[in-house]
Amino acid sequence: MDETEFWEIIDSTREAAGGDPDEHADVLVERLVQLDPDSVLDFARHFEARYNRAHRWDLWGAAAVLLGEADAEAFESFRCWLIGQGREVFEGAVQDADSLAGLLEDFDPEFDGDGEELGYAADEAYEQLTGVAAPDPGVPPEPAEPLGTPLDPGDEAALAERFPLLRDRFGVF
Repeated sequence: MDETEFWEIIDSTREAAGGDPDEHADVLVERLVQLDPDSVLDFARHFEARYNRAHRWDLWGAAAVLLGEADAEAFESFRCWLIGQGREVFEGAVQDADSLAGLLEDFDPEFDGDGEELGYAADEAYEQLTGVAAPDPGVPPEPAEPLGTPLDPGDEAALAERFPLLRDRFGVF
């Protein structure tokens, strides 16, 4: 599976789910079980690589602005959700987290930002297909600390200054 096919699966399943993050995970599993186990593992590798790439301080800060707060667990779920938004949103956010203000049509912190279940979709599909747990995808682990300039995701003033576009459009504090 190449990167284009990975993103096509993400986009088509998000659209089929009407943008609902929980439904997206269910639809994604349904789509992945139509593939062979090796393709599901390829999908898992693509997902994990992007998940690790999004382990960045600026994205953690953006998550805190959008969600009102973001501890480590919320940030993990946010990274899965971000991948689920598709290539344009994901790549734009990795390049400039504040650009999410223009990349997202809307954002409801009660509904959006939590894509934890998307992170388990490939594992679930692989297990349904084979009856055994998916092996480690073999992707280098995420860095111990997020990449980029450190920030305190609990410092509302610093976040508002660093992410003015997000604050003005979606900020919940």
